[in-house]
Amino acid sequence: MAEAINIFWHRRDLRIEDNAGLYKALSNGTPVQPVFIFDKEILDKLPASDARVDFIHQELYRLTKEYEKAGGSLHVYYGTPNEVWPQILIDYPVAKVFCNRDYEPYALERDKSIFSFLQNKEIPFIGSKDHVIFEKSEVVKDDGSPYTVFTPYMKKWKKTLVSGQYDPFDSKGALDQLHTGATSQLPSLASMGFEETSTEFPGREVDSELLEVYGDKRDIPSIKGTSRLSLHLRFGTVSIRSLARKGTMYSEKWLNELIWRDFYQMLIFHFPHSVDKAFKAKYDLIPWDNNEDHFNAWCAGKTGYPIVDAGMRELNATGFMHNRVRMIVASFLTKHLLIDWRWGERYFAEKLLDFELASNVGGWQWAASSGADAAPYFRVFNPESQQKKFDPEFKYIRRWVPEYGTPSYPQPIVEHKSARQRAIDTYKEALS
Repeated sequence: MAEAINIFWHRRDLRIEDNAGLYKALSNGTPVQPVFIFDKEILDKLPASDARVDFIHQELYRLTKEYEKAGGSLHVYYGTPNEVWPQILIDYPVAKVFCNRDYEPYALERDKSIFSFLQNKEIPFIGSKDHVIFEKSEVVKDDGSPYTVFTPYMKKWKKTLVSGQYDPFDSKGALDQLHTGATSQLPSLASMGFEETSTEFPGREVDSELLEVYGDKRDIPSIKGTSRLSLHLRFGTVSIRSLARKGTMYSEKWLNELIWRDFYQMLIFHFPHSVDKAFKAKYDLIPWDNNEDHFNAWCAGKTGYPIVDAGMRELNATGFMHNRVRMIVASFLTKHLLIDWRWGERYFAEKLLDFELASNVGGWQWAASSGADAAPYFRVFNPESQQKKFDPEFKYIRRWVPEYGTPSYPQPIVEHKSARQRAIDTYKEALS
């Protein structure tokens, strides 16, 4: 009978170094076979040109080479998890399955299903915390209930932090426990119905000089004042622990942004209804205008508000949008245009390379004033004053809206003052 092996299932943790679940698997005393599943449940909803699939494919190629260098292999499957797992049990004499936990509703349902399948085969399914610093109910109020306001959560988060919380797992140093002898071919993009893209993906490193001035430069969209690591955090190609260590050393402001990420992951875990319903239920009573012409103008970056248009064009061209501008365009859609935040959230989900459900939903509900720790409904960003503050020399705008200031640039689709008042009146009436 073949020697039993353990499986490590890579999901949104596409790296070997400082990988909590991989380290746990490699430390178990049984040879480990890493696997990855290109999940048809997710892929079938995406266009052929989705750059995120290209990114994952490139990272899996890198990961495959790293495993081969260590004498092992990465076995990559294509199908739904419910189809693939019976095949894995045919391919390998599996003793235990290890993975890192995910907190989004689809992932929880998927893992519940696979847990039941493996349980019926008497195979343990063992999860680890790797995607966040604190998960589930590790940072909660004194009465055990989850926080719904960021600042007290952040204070408790920092208070809960103990020495060693950021220590890396030496998963790279334990690779002698890899299962050897197995080989696997990485499926081509074309075989799965996808194509290579020309997208330039940001690197996985962030230098200390950028972090040291992060607090001063992060809101200026015309410069490289942010780390651009959100794509790598999304797919776990970098370790959150290594980034939190850097934040502690170089930038409190940057560390706080990482804590926002933990906060949103905790919210979606405790309040899964917030994915498609207002976190504060009464905000679902707002009678959205949902003018499709206005929505299409917003999507195309043709609203006549240059800072909004620059952001949308940057998103459409690159799959990225500066965080300050994300807040401006989201406020504009939900307040100036009175369009349901879910429309904007879905558009970002299609376009953003770094799309992460928890942060995307959290950010959109913040802008629409319907979420946890949301902006008050009467706060309506003035695009003009935001531009004067964060792009006073029009550097960002001229990069993305070259026709600004010429007759070919569109007139504003709504007038700021009246649109602001309409939003406030509409919200006030619906919530009273």
